[in-house]
Amino acid sequence: MDAVAQWRNQWFDYTQYLRREGFLDDQFAQLKKLQDENSPDFVVEVVSLFFQDSEKLFNNMAGALEQNVVNFKQVDAYVHQFKGSSAWIGAFRLKNVCINFRNFCEAQNLEGCLRCLQQLQQESSALKNKLENLFRLEQQIVAAGGSIPMME
Repeated sequence: MDAVAQWRNQWFDYTQYLRREGFLDDQFAQLKKLQDENSPDFVVEVVSLFFQDSEKLFNNMAGALEQNVVNFKQVDAYVHQFKGSSAWIGAFRLKNVCINFRNFCEAQNLEGCLRCLQQLQQESSALKNKLENLFRLEQQIVAAGGSIPMME
């Protein structure tokens, strides 16, 4: 088996793992379909922007939750924005944490909100590492002369 075939097999196994474990859903595959020869780094760029925006949103959420009087509607607005961004890139687990987070905002449950914020940060960090691994595999495939497979 040549290097390209080995990398492609690893890529298939890894993408299946990411889906099976709920890190990514079908929306990520749809996002990948928007990438072509004219925009070969489209997904990497979108994901990078997502993680840059995530940091700002995490800071905004944390700041809002540290206030003496918490504005849960404002926290919910940040979480809603994060949920939409997560859904758009296919970050299934992040989207689900946001759903729980919004329930705690509605109930004005500070402890629940703080737990969800911590969980969001952990899940986001894990997803970032997983996607960096995926993109590294894709670079190896291309460097070996192959093309990146389509996700199913």
